[in-house]
Amino acid sequence: MKTSVLLYWTPRIICILTILFVSLFAFDAFSPELTIWQQITGFLIHLIPSFILLGLLIIAWKWEKTGGIILAIIGIVFTVVVFNLNYQRNHSFTKSFAIVLMLCIPFILAGVLFIVDHYYRVKNPEE
Repeated sequence: MKTSVLLYWTPRIICILTILFVSLFAFDAFSPELTIWQQITGFLIHLIPSFILLGLLIIAWKWEKTGGIILAIIGIVFTVVVFNLNYQRNHSFTKSFAIVLMLCIPFILAGVLFIVDHYYRVKNPEE
């Protein structure tokens, strides 16, 4: 497989899979005690982070350097926030770090790969 194709699709696939993973947490809005409208409203509210991340992915898809920088910064900021929140709740470094690895690191990695892809395409425009 050509390097340019692999470099092009890898950050996009990482982002899509991570957004789908984050979206799974919206299903906790469904509860038998709530009415159907409360459940739908809760579900849509829980999907707001996924919609924001999807918007960032669209930006990164169109403008790789800008989107990559934004994704990397968001990933770094949320690494600190998510780690601190989870560490305060469970007082376990290992669990908190594992959660950060699942939720935040993929966005940092995708952001860096978007930036690398941008510079690769600038350096090798024929590919």
